[in-house]
Amino acid sequence: MKYGFWLPIFGGWLRNVEDEKMPPTFDYAKKVIQSAEKWGYDTTLIAELYLNDIKGTDKDSLEAWSTAAALAAVTEKIEIMTAVRPVFHNPAVTAKMAANIDHISNGRFTLNVVSGWWAEEAKQYGGDFTAHDERYDRTAEFIEILKGLWTEETFSYQGQFYQIENTKLSPKPVQRPNPILYAGGESEKGKQVISSLCDAYVIHGHTVEEAQAKIADMKQRRQEAGREPFRTIGMAAYVICRDTEEEAQEELKRITTVNDLSGYAGFKDFTSKSELEQQIQLQDYSVSNRGIRPNLIGTPEQIAKQIIAFEQVGVDLLLLQCSPQLEELERFSQQVMPKVEELRSALTN
Repeated sequence: MKYGFWLPIFGGWLRNVEDEKMPPTFDYAKKVIQSAEKWGYDTTLIAELYLNDIKGTDKDSLEAWSTAAALAAVTEKIEIMTAVRPVFHNPAVTAKMAANIDHISNGRFTLNVVSGWWAEEAKQYGGDFTAHDERYDRTAEFIEILKGLWTEETFSYQGQFYQIENTKLSPKPVQRPNPILYAGGESEKGKQVISSLCDAYVIHGHTVEEAQAKIADMKQRRQEAGREPFRTIGMAAYVICRDTEEEAQEELKRITTVNDLSGYAGFKDFTSKSELEQQIQLQDYSVSNRGIRPNLIGTPEQIAKQIIAFEQVGVDLLLLQCSPQLEELERFSQQVMPKVEELRSALTN
């Protein structure tokens, strides 16, 4: 199992807790990623949203790509996975930017391709927000242009959404043939695009049984598309690690009690503009990305057993959220990571 975490660019992950002691500043993000790199984390995911979907649209948040470039220059080993949403980007310019950050990081920059779901944000920031399937058609063209420019000396493309002619991109990315393209989606159209064009698959928080079914389906689709197996299969998860199960459950109750709806501005668009396989309620939305659904909640041993269960059904990367992030990432690295190794050794001996 590889361990990653969502970079805290919104001031936290809890919609019902006002101050999580993790300010949305570059200084805090830098401290978190540099510390996590020392603690053995493999990846950070930087979400791309121009409005703060967690704490409210009037609250501060960091921009993903400029943050990624800055962090690439002050880290050494950790993978920097940055979200990109085609509705806001020119693919040729994006390919150039990504290649540049890949060089800054010496081959550690990857992309999480997101087709988009927040209509109000697109309205405010000039995104071309179309119907659901059209957004995935755009995404397919976007990926084809990225890969073409990263691998070919001169590349032209005539599509419904993008047209470029005799385009050259130099230098190429450090990673060959291209930086890893992650993506997640639950609709039929999304699964088609991901299984045929992307390199790695990521999912929101799921139960073990849900994850097993989804992963098996996507592996089958990948095989039918004639592609090599996904390089990585990741899952988002929120961690509550405490000395006792009772303490962990008390914290869960605290963070999922809905008192204020200011952080729920995107809830309607997320549930209506996306085609979700599992219906979610306000309580699930209390934590970003359905993070409480995997049930990484309890003592270090309980959490480690759950991680092993996810590992056995095909998850090989956890993208963690926790609060406050710095302290809880350290706790997880010291108490849970070694316990997972112990349990794995016990199972194999």
